[in-house]
Amino acid sequence: MLRDVPLPLSAAQIRSIVEAQDAPIALWSGAVSSGKTIASLLAFLIRLAAAPDQGLVVIVGRSLNTIERNLLDPLQSSHLFGPLAAHVQHTAGSTTATILGRTVHLVGASDARAEGRIRGSTIVLAYVDEATLIPHPFWMMLLSRLRVGDASRLMATTNPDGPFHWLRRDFILSRADIGLRHWHFTIDDNPSLAPAMVARLKAQYTGLWYRRFILGEWCLASGSVYDMFDAQQHVVDDMPVMHRWTAVGIDYGTTNPFAAVLIGLGADNRLYAASEYRHDSARALRQLTDAQYSRAVQDWLANVRPPGQPGTRGAVPEWIFVDPSAASFMTQMWTDNVPGIAPAANAVLDGIRSVGTALGGGVLRIHRSCEGLLAELPGYAWDERAAERGEDRPLKTADHSVDALRYALHSTAHEWRHLLRPSREEVAA
Repeated sequence: MLRDVPLPLSAAQIRSIVEAQDAPIALWSGAVSSGKTIASLLAFLIRLAAAPDQGLVVIVGRSLNTIERNLLDPLQSSHLFGPLAAHVQHTAGSTTATILGRTVHLVGASDARAEGRIRGSTIVLAYVDEATLIPHPFWMMLLSRLRVGDASRLMATTNPDGPFHWLRRDFILSRADIGLRHWHFTIDDNPSLAPAMVARLKAQYTGLWYRRFILGEWCLASGSVYDMFDAQQHVVDDMPVMHRWTAVGIDYGTTNPFAAVLIGLGADNRLYAASEYRHDSARALRQLTDAQYSRAVQDWLANVRPPGQPGTRGAVPEWIFVDPSAASFMTQMWTDNVPGIAPAANAVLDGIRSVGTALGGGVLRIHRSCEGLLAELPGYAWDERAAERGEDRPLKTADHSVDALRYALHSTAHEWRHLLRPSREEVAA
């Protein structure tokens, strides 16, 4: 079966594929694009071909969409799996697939309630994608369902998380006692990656996520969230002409500060946090209504001075992304016929990663007039007590303008990630 795969395989990949066949629990962890998914899927296919008919075969992921994107799409690619791809049939949206002639059940596990989907089942072979994102109760229920004697196998992949995550604490560190085999992959273990692609991946991650997703470390979220922020590099007094006003991010507050940050795409192909509106009711000794906030935001945008265009005023952003919890404020702005209003993408960790990528990748600059944002960025820190419980979570203090920035950047990340470029030195390496 390995000979059918057109991609080159490293010694680390081949070793893990062979050793996984006899392991009750097999876990591949490490850097992104390090070859662990290809190796684990090949190990899964080999085991599937040998699995007894007794019991179910399941593939588990955060959602059906992630299973289709991360696993089934690659399995159906002849570029990756050669003639084996023809033996993988799946209809988009279906909760089953046929792989090597065997029915495989696809199970999304986004929360603890998902364990009900496998309760009572007898499972002979399970594959778990991104195991650190799977709820602990589901993982434990899945282990209890592997009830076909010595024939049962659990195979899983993951990127590293914090050192206190239950997967590392209870399984990786106890692997000798529970029959778990663990292989750690680095980005250099994937022989199919071109040097330019490796350099590009390294340019996309900074700080905490560089350590986890590039170096493959199980490391603690501690200190400053945006430790790549450098005022000398990222803060500017002058900006180029803006090709587009891409977005405004709004963090809504009544007793807490209300913050809005305007993002533009400059003629130099960089993003600029060009202007900020902020109302702190505690300092102003006055709270504003939704209607007053709507008018204030419109007046602020109408009076923005576009750089390089003397004598002109006004910025019309393509989107205004609002804190999703501020439903009444969004309704007010729709009532006021403000265009481009939408709820912001509010996945906190993914959003922080987008902002960190923009800062660390040299894509983002911040104008000195954004005083609230510049005051918050250096002190925006990880909650170290939460990290010790295995959770990545920033402290909820002085985070209003940084949240507004996160809403604007993460909600438009698909539009600016192409601006990231590795350095010449990285490509040459």
